[in-house]
Amino acid sequence: MTNRLLLMLTMALCASGASAQTGTASEPVNYIGGEICNPRLHDGGLRYAIGTENIQVMRANRTHPAEAEDYGWTYNHAANITYWRGRFYIEYLSNPVDEQQPPGQTLLATSADGRHWSKPVVAFPPYKAPAGVTIPKPYYGYIMHQRMGFYTAPNGRLLLVAFYGHSYNPFKEGGIGRVAREIKADGTMGPIYFIRYSSHTQWNATNTAYPFYTSSKDKGFRAACQALLADKLKTLQWIDEDRGLDGFYTLKDSINRVQATSYYHRRDGQTVALWKWSYAALSPDNGLSWSTPVRVPTLIMAGGKQWGQRTPDGRYAICYNPIETQPYRYPLIAISSDNGITYDSMCVVHGEVPPRRFMGENKDFGPCYVRGITEGEATPPGQDMWLTYSVNKEDIWVSRVPTPIRTTWTGPVSDNFDDMQPGGAIANWNIYSPRWARVYVNDTHQLCLTDSDRYDYARAIRVFEAKPRTDIALDIQVSAENDDPMEIDVTDRHGERIVCVSLHRGLVSADGKQVGSYTLGQWQHISIDIDHGRVSVCGHEVAALHTAQNPERLSIRTGQYRDLPNRQTPNQDPAPPLPGCDERIQPALYLVDNVTIK
Repeated sequence: MTNRLLLMLTMALCASGASAQTGTASEPVNYIGGEICNPRLHDGGLRYAIGTENIQVMRANRTHPAEAEDYGWTYNHAANITYWRGRFYIEYLSNPVDEQQPPGQTLLATSADGRHWSKPVVAFPPYKAPAGVTIPKPYYGYIMHQRMGFYTAPNGRLLLVAFYGHSYNPFKEGGIGRVAREIKADGTMGPIYFIRYSSHTQWNATNTAYPFYTSSKDKGFRAACQALLADKLKTLQWIDEDRGLDGFYTLKDSINRVQATSYYHRRDGQTVALWKWSYAALSPDNGLSWSTPVRVPTLIMAGGKQWGQRTPDGRYAICYNPIETQPYRYPLIAISSDNGITYDSMCVVHGEVPPRRFMGENKDFGPCYVRGITEGEATPPGQDMWLTYSVNKEDIWVSRVPTPIRTTWTGPVSDNFDDMQPGGAIANWNIYSPRWARVYVNDTHQLCLTDSDRYDYARAIRVFEAKPRTDIALDIQVSAENDDPMEIDVTDRHGERIVCVSLHRGLVSADGKQVGSYTLGQWQHISIDIDHGRVSVCGHEVAALHTAQNPERLSIRTGQYRDLPNRQTPNQDPAPPLPGCDERIQPALYLVDNVTIK
């Protein structure tokens, strides 16, 4: 082979990506784990991030707005989260029914502990143009769009930010501009100002509804806005709404495709930026310059947001929906890394998909558009990663993920909840807690599962060491019940159910066979023994639901197992709200204690 031919071959291989090196501009990050999502299961058939709490912040309610945010709007999405002065804040956008259909507004909820949230209040109201200003064609209304929610300035001021635009497309020429207002120490909010106008239009202080920030008489507020505008990493979160024609953004987005920026710093000082559709890039100088964004082939995702951060334990995590089906965004997972470059250990953060109660345009199924606390913001006490997202684009949720992220358990389990603070964290249990089906530890130190939601349930999962022989015992008190049974599942690592024990109307049954009885208000001891595929419940041998070598999870649920919606469930077909979805049902209450697994 001639030297010329060899050179040509080498250049071709380089152009094809054969020389890509993980951690460089050609491949900023890489997932090397062997786990992949099983599309048949809501949790993807993956292991769980042990100890994660999933807590519903806001449950949409059209009929009784006072149960939600006082408006009854049922499209709620694009949540952002921060922590400041001892409180959590979540901002999200809201429309009456459909995505990007007017009117639109932005709401704000707060919490002292991340578990008990205030009723949301309006932070940015529906836009009203000044007299004489009309909506330009082909647009027909005003909405809001969210890529960034909060900024804590060097002077300690907390800014709340959002973006006004037009329906149906608020980007580029459809945009109006970014607005900001201050959240005061007492929780009140200052006046609304524009902080940047779309560079594709002629909007300015003379033809928009709010003044420009430079007109504020508050010197500290102006300084906070100027600091934000000078921060090339924070403002990169705005790029896909504006695509600045004025050189404001240092990233040269030649593909015009990067959307929903998240970023983190590696230990070597490089900044990693992540976007929808698996795009990533590197910056050596804190966002002053960037490599060309490239698609990371090992990060399988669609158009949902991905989130990356350095976690409180000094490691790294990326969270996203690991499947390419655009309208079916579940589960929400995390992958983890020691260096922010090579990731593995894919595991579930949120693996529940309740029925979508309200039809709406582009209301995708599942937990999606995940965001965490951005670098530079205050961090809550403890070693937890906090995330927020919407479910079915109608309800707002938050997750607390303990770090380091663990997916397996070693040794026996003996949980009597005596050392757990009532209403606080439930150590080593994965909790799914809707507003109408709460999970908590009570004052007498029992695990409580409640349920007054006809379309959702409370759930608590305990991961244990996988062994072919497992003896499980727990005490349960059915204090009150409704039409739904309480179900106890034992599953393998992939979520395949080995046995299902049901408590309903005085009977204890396993896979349809009665194995005992109970009385309301009295404790009932439940034993489940599994020995190399043979199953015994309360001393009665029962047939296994699925063959599995090693049981690994105990699941307690206040309703029946669900596998709908699935990835064939119609997403856009018109349909009325689910019957009675805005009404509470007769409450159920279950107490759990003395859980032992060996």
